[in-house]
Amino acid sequence: MADIPFSDFVRLRVVLRRPGMETAQVRRDLVYKSIGETRLEADLYRPEDAPAGEAVPLVVLVHGGPVPAGSRPQKMGAFISTGQLLAASGMAAIAFNYRFCAPGRLPVAAGDILDLVDYVRSNAPALGVDAERMALWFYSGGGPFLSLALRDRLPFVKALVAYYPILDLRERAPGEVRGGEEDLDDANRAAFSPAWHISAAAAWAPPVLIARAGRDNPRLLGTVDRFVAAALASDAPLDLMNHAEGHHAFDILDDDARSREILTRTLGFLRERLGLAPRPPA
Repeated sequence: MADIPFSDFVRLRVVLRRPGMETAQVRRDLVYKSIGETRLEADLYRPEDAPAGEAVPLVVLVHGGPVPAGSRPQKMGAFISTGQLLAASGMAAIAFNYRFCAPGRLPVAAGDILDLVDYVRSNAPALGVDAERMALWFYSGGGPFLSLALRDRLPFVKALVAYYPILDLRERAPGEVRGGEEDLDDANRAAFSPAWHISAAAAWAPPVLIARAGRDNPRLLGTVDRFVAAALASDAPLDLMNHAEGHHAFDILDDDARSREILTRTLGFLRERLGLAPRPPA
């Protein structure tokens, strides 16, 4: 996050612009799940010219973490602007909050993500999205949830994207204390390690695009590199883009040609995998 105050960081927007972003259709504060007094909400973005009820392919934006309980990351500038960018590129997008407030909450958070997907698919006609053409886009600490699409076949998921993600939890940090309510046991560390699952899933996994930030934390980069090595060894469908000078969250922090190139390639990758015709560069 460099030296940017958090109050400014949450307002940062994606560095790529496209006509039609500001006029995207938006449905805010959709309640996809309630747990007692807790409401889990989502914001849905659709192209400005999409007729009501038209089934538009959907990209699910899975934020990183852990984040404080009660946070609403879907209201951050990064997710608002990425939702708008996807809508301006002919796709629908949904950003949402889920209960990922500590490492030990990964299984609970995974359940929320799957419930969000079930909500969208069950209500697809009313939401104007295509229940059979979806992609999942993971960020940072949300990377372990890529495992959800590698442990089980989800035929409606046509593509996976992960930006500066954590992709292997099996190696603990030096001095990390085991046990405690919010620790993640070794079985769950493997269960939520995409680098552990990619080899077994290589024959049927949806295509994966990984965007790596060269100036990221070395331990995080190690998890990406282990995933990439396992994917290549098993001939899994993988696209890798490296921003050699990029920082963690380069898509909002590094307003440079390489960031825009990676974002442009990501949009093309998603359009292709979701069955949309290529668009000329804006």
